[in-house]
Amino acid sequence: MDKLTLAPATYLYPAPVVVVSCGVGERANLITLAWAANVCADPPQLAIAVRPTRHSHPLITEIGEFVVNLPAAEHVGAVDFCGTTSGRDVDKWRETGLTPVPSERVAPPRIGEFPVNIECALRHTLPLGSHDLFVGEVLTVHVARSATAGDGRVDPDHLASVVYGHGRRYYGLGETLGQAFQAHRKKGG
Repeated sequence: MDKLTLAPATYLYPAPVVVVSCGVGERANLITLAWAANVCADPPQLAIAVRPTRHSHPLITEIGEFVVNLPAAEHVGAVDFCGTTSGRDVDKWRETGLTPVPSERVAPPRIGEFPVNIECALRHTLPLGSHDLFVGEVLTVHVARSATAGDGRVDPDHLASVVYGHGRRYYGLGETLGQAFQAHRKKGG
């Protein structure tokens, strides 16, 4: 296979697109991030990377809580707006028409229209360079019934997830390629 050598950069893709709600009351804000990941199963934790210069950074730091909201494909316009406009300048809730819904365990609101909302308490902050990594412990997860397969778990086939890829584009998830955790069942594998 013929390959090019590229300069060091962030080439993991696709990346899940999330909209994080942070702050409270009149200071509640939304920030779109493509740098989010599951990082621990017990206790369940996820991480988001945010530049210290962003308006949302001190809101997360001061309150120590945030909500990771997973959009569906129909929300890509609002997702892009929240990622290209600063909360210093506009009220993203009002401009996008998204509904702030009170969270159960944290102070920042969750996004009512998004099918998955993950309430998190900030447990660790790791300065990395251009970004700080916020590790949040998952306290509560809200899932629209329409985003499940009926067993209470999120089903990507029912979610219409949004991912970000190089070239500054949003994509939807494609077809299912296979069943995970099946390799041990194959002989000689």
